[in-house]
Amino acid sequence: METIKTNSTRRYDIDWLRVIAIALLLVYHVAIGFQSWGRMIGFITSNESWDALWYPMALLNVWRIPLLFFVSGMGVYFAMRQRSWKDLIGERARRILLPFVFGMFVIVPIHLVIWRAFYGMDQSYTWSPGHLWFLGNIFCYVVVLSPLLFYLKKNESGKLASWIKKTLSQPWGLLLALAAFIAEVLLINPIPFEMYAMTWHGFVLGLLAFFFGFCFVLSGEAFWEMIRKWRWVFLIIGFSLYVFRIAQLGSLIPGYLLATESLAWIFTVFAFGSKYLNRSGPALSYLCEAAYPVYILHMAFLYLASVWVFPLAIPVQLQFVLVLLITLAGCFGTFEVIRRVGFLRPLFGLKASGLIVTSTVGPQAIA
Repeated sequence: METIKTNSTRRYDIDWLRVIAIALLLVYHVAIGFQSWGRMIGFITSNESWDALWYPMALLNVWRIPLLFFVSGMGVYFAMRQRSWKDLIGERARRILLPFVFGMFVIVPIHLVIWRAFYGMDQSYTWSPGHLWFLGNIFCYVVVLSPLLFYLKKNESGKLASWIKKTLSQPWGLLLALAAFIAEVLLINPIPFEMYAMTWHGFVLGLLAFFFGFCFVLSGEAFWEMIRKWRWVFLIIGFSLYVFRIAQLGSLIPGYLLATESLAWIFTVFAFGSKYLNRSGPALSYLCEAAYPVYILHMAFLYLASVWVFPLAIPVQLQFVLVLLITLAGCFGTFEVIRRVGFLRPLFGLKASGLIVTSTVGPQAIA
């Protein structure tokens, strides 16, 4: 395992949060199979719904995807440290664009074929990024924002970078970030807020989160100290807005409240992660490498598991556990093959050399 020992840039917590965010995405997708509306968005669903799952799902769905965009922007800060603009674009093309194109034409059709077969539909395929839409967004952000990000990185003592660092090291500075996200929902007016995939809302929100994630890391330790200090305030705000949202019993919640709740949860996660997760270990090294292939593969194994489990006459709770376990087993079993086969590694976002760079140089792959 290759590491670069630069104490000032060790951010193991960011790697942990990336792993956790992808794990939550996988669990959330499993849970969709137990919601009555799951088939409408292309999931295989159980004949028996598990309505109680909606409460934790509702808590997650306003911040789990934005969190990944923030973490991706943070990862680019570290990736830029030893790369020129051309090197960064080339590296991100290999690590993001190649898996995106490969996944769109090889992996995504697998679960679409399974879905259509399960519901007795004619087999046809129109190209679609499917669940890999996120990768296309990230690559666009890297290309579009690179001039500005490199300017900030190379002029960290300049007026603009210094202003960003000073502003984001104060609690009131976070209100500027909140204002940007509120402006996005007011201008685009997404309904529902949680519809991120292949929408202008998802693209613009992701762009903002990506940029602010970069700026948070640019701001240095002062930013992390500030959010740790205010972590309980963020948690109270996020939870209070969640309770208010649930109490409305399906009423349309104003976008500005959803944007506020989303950022409150994200700041909560970053603050507690910074306090408790900034540590390395063998588990983190393994999961960091596995996260990207698992993300790419999980829908195919989720659909296979759904086909096998949902016809069984067993309690819905046991169905959930079995689908989750089969999906995890399939993803990690396939990952163990991929990591050992040189030509497969780049297709799933892994370095061809087989070297693993831990978060001493920042989050990798999907970031």
